Amino acid sequence: MALRLYNTLTRRKDDFTPLDPERVRLYVCGPTVYDRAHIGNARPVIVFDVLFRLLRHLYGPDHVVYARNITDIDDKIIARAAERGIGIGELTEGTARGFAEDVAALGTLRPSIEPRATDHIPEMIAVTQRLVASGHAYAAEGHVLFAVGSMADYGRLSHRTLDEMLAGARVEVAPYKRGEGDFVLWKPSAPDEPGWDSPWGRGRPGWHLECSAMSWKHLGEQFDIHGGGLDLIFPHHENEVAQSCCAFDTPFMAQVWMHNGFLQVEGQKMSKSLGNFVTIRDLLDTDGFGGRAWPGEVLRLAMLRTHYRQPIDWTVKALEEAERTLDRWYGLSEGVAPAAEPAAAFLGDLTDDLNTPGAIAALHGLFSDPDARGAAVASARLLGLMQDTPAAWAGRRQAASGLDRAEVDAMIADRLAARQAKLWAESDRIRDALATMGVVIKDNKDGTTSWEVGRKGPA
Repeated sequence: MALRLYNTLTRRKDDFTPLDPERVRLYVCGPTVYDRAHIGNARPVIVFDVLFRLLRHLYGPDHVVYARNITDIDDKIIARAAERGIGIGELTEGTARGFAEDVAALGTLRPSIEPRATDHIPEMIAVTQRLVASGHAYAAEGHVLFAVGSMADYGRLSHRTLDEMLAGARVEVAPYKRGEGDFVLWKPSAPDEPGWDSPWGRGRPGWHLECSAMSWKHLGEQFDIHGGGLDLIFPHHENEVAQSCCAFDTPFMAQVWMHNGFLQVEGQKMSKSLGNFVTIRDLLDTDGFGGRAWPGEVLRLAMLRTHYRQPIDWTVKALEEAERTLDRWYGLSEGVAPAAEPAAAFLGDLTDDLNTPGAIAALHGLFSDPDARGAAVASARLLGLMQDTPAAWAGRRQAASGLDRAEVDAMIADRLAARQAKLWAESDRIRDALATMGVVIKDNKDGTTSWEVGRKGPA
């Protein structure tokens, strides 16, 4: 089945043909590890995890290489470490560990490679030296800058002229810059800042340079797909293209560029000043969004209900709908063995530029057909969903709800005793109290046999 992807570079959707089917290569910009990842950061993590899973399905797990970097040297990192009074290494190690825990809870696979910027300083210096030698970069007052005027088609990824790109952009004004849009490849470090020896003095790399060097090291001068958020097209990805193509004299860096859309929270831009800044950990562990914690699988499904290129509105209602969907699917999968292959209709949607809303609609139909439920489970697993048994899902739902299991069991025992004594009013009162807590009880002729977490509210 052909895979079709929308390419930001060409602005059209085309059949994907890897440069080497034996080694399909994907690079995605990862976190700058100075703080916990927010829910907007989770979107590219989930989107490109789905792409990674799909590529593995189409080409074989051993033939796909996925690199997602960790930026562990950056001005924000330096400032945050100073603010907290700790070493940069302590900050970045702890934050990187937290990021790994958070995205694992979202059901994501680990990338094939997770390169760290500070492990690739020699490669960054080598790329910079190539650019200086070819006339695409120049040294000035301890800095090395890329000369955007040296690249005839600078701006081809953004599809804008340099003047259009610079309009409204934050451009550093410095007397040593030859051109307004020239950007830093290497800059000097103060004595109390991290730095490395280089031909231009002790310093550290610019952010854009880091990804060019790491992708070159692990995927080569040219590779298949580069992904990230829409906000990275300019300047980050545009400057990556400039650095890599000019350093290695290649017509392209990645042949396909994919960008996911923006995220807002309950109809508003996410902002700490608005009080709607939500981290992944907040959603998993606290009652800071919707008055409760949420299972990671719910967050994943809620994210995938919107096509990756479209903006997404992150709402409590959407999470509740995703949770009810998973409750239904897990309930219908009781005793069902996954099929050997996902359903063809599901794959048809997924291979059409990661049309996850269409794929999820196909899953609803598959689960509604008793004869197709094995294919439904296999298909859901390709999306990174339904990795647990129905019993394990029910346990996770209970844990995420924050309910005291002993208290619920005691209330159910009291209700059973009231029913046996034919105290119907008391039995109904306890049932209503449980419903208000979000507990759904399952009765049969022998009494209450089990319970699960449902939607809070009146009975």
